[in-house]
This record gives sequence, C-alpha cells and structure tokens, in this order.
Amino acid sequence: MDFHPQTNGQVECTIQTLEDMLRDCMIDFKCKWDNHLPLIEFAYKNSYRSSIDMAQFEALYGRRCRSPIGWLEMGVVDLIVHELVHDAMEKVQIIRQRLRMTQSWKKSYADVRRRYLEFDVHDCVYLKISPMKGVMRFGKKGNLSPRYVGPYHNWRLIGKVAYELEFPNELASVHLVFHVSMLKKCVCDPKSIVPLEGLGVEENLSYE
Repeated sequence: MDFHPQTNGQVECTIQTLEDMLRDCMIDFKCKWDNHLPLIEFAYKNSYRSSIDMAQFEALYGRRCRSPIGWLEMGVVDLIVHELVHDAMEKVQIIRQRLRMTQSWKKSYADVRRRYLEFDVHDCVYLKISPMKGVMRFGKKGNLSPRYVGPYHNWRLIGKVAYELEFPNELASVHLVFHVSMLKKCVCDPKSIVPLEGLGVEENLSYE
C-alpha cells in the first residue's frame, strides 16, 4: 500500500527503506557509519524484490551478483569460470600484441646499429677482446690493453654468423668459435702480428 496515494508509492517505499537502513547503520556503528555505506549499497542492490521476482542487480545487469555466497549455486560457478577464461584470453592477446610491438621496435633499433659482415675462409681477421670485471678475456688488465689481437686465419664458417679461428698453441685453451661481431678484417700485412707476450692468458677462460 502506498504511503501517500497522491505521490509515487514506489519512491516513497524506497526512501523509507533507505532511511531505515541508514538509521540502523548509525545506531550500530556510531561515528563510523559512513565507512559502511558500500556494504549498505551492496545489501540493498542484492536483496530479493518480490515485485520483480529478482534482485535489482540482476534486473540491471542480467545476472546475479558474483558474491562468495552465490558461488556454490548451480550454474554460477560455470558462469564465473567462463568469464574468467574469456577475460584471461583477452589479456593474453593484448599482452602478445604489445610484446610483438616491443620486439619490432627493438629489432628496428638493433638493425640500424648492426653491421652485416662476411669473411672468406682463410681470411685473416683480428679478434676483439672485451673487458669483463676488470679482466680481459685473454687475461690482460689495464685501460691501455689492445682492443684486438691477431690476426688469425678463418678456419671455417659455423652457421651463418660465427667463424672458427685457427689459434696458435699458446691459445689452445681458448674457445675457437666466435661471433662475427667479435671479428675485424685484416686489411694490412698479415705478418704484422700483435704479440701475445705479456697478455697473461688464463687457462680457465671460456668465450661467452
């Protein structure tokens, strides 16, 4: 029955219900009543309405609210799983797309700086030695150490971007295969060799 027949009875009932809920909240929680307003809203929207034979949330979104209370009801678990799988697949697609964009950007940046080098078999090349934790791969320390040693002969091509070098006996413990970026073509007299004396080759070194 309408509280005031001359006005909208449904609005009057709704206002009265909200007033009762707010009053009870203020009585129970005192000065902290406003912290519990989200719970009041949740309870109001998910309460069963006999006039529409469902809760307001279900009437608005076409499904029941996914609260822990209703997870064990028949059909709700399947719905939740289906939506979770669908959301996960969408996120996976977005992540893959972003990874492809990042990979393409890094590739384009690297291609600008990359040099495509090719050497013929038995060409003479210099080998680059790089500092690592203050020690050269060939055991030489100091800022004035040579950046390249050699030249050495290319023995054979390994794959598309690596070469196996022919080392003297004093470098027998060093790995023979190097990436093309570590090599520099010898355009001068191959007899002009950078001496290995004083480099202090360490036997336990390996190429990385």
